Amino acid sequence: MEIIKTDQAPAAIGPYAQAVKSGNLVFCSGQIPLKTDGTLISGDIREQAKQVMENLKAVLVAAGSSFEKAVKCTIYLVDMNDFAVVNEVYGSYFNGDHKPARATVGVTALPNGVKVEIDCVAEV
Repeated sequence: MEIIKTDQAPAAIGPYAQAVKSGNLVFCSGQIPLKTDGTLISGDIREQAKQVMENLKAVLVAAGSSFEKAVKCTIYLVDMNDFAVVNEVYGSYFNGDHKPARATVGVTALPNGVKVEIDCVAEV
């Protein structure tokens, strides 16, 4: 098992790793719309979703993976009315026919009052 850490994504804000590599899989912790300097993107759901996906991309790259190797993602939304916009942003990060398995879950709250969090499992 290997702990993945990169300064290209925000540091973990609790007792967890950005990702853990085990065997040929990497398990990325949920990302929220924090920039690497700790600045929180609030407001616009499109901008929040884009930052979340950029954070996940950076963690995957640090682990030797990519969205093209994603196996499963989970999206957590505070407002399911944001689904279409988040789905559009999320989909723009996957090219060609590759689409990982996915679940989208409505939640009552997320850390720091953000509107979206996404985690990912991928092959390495």
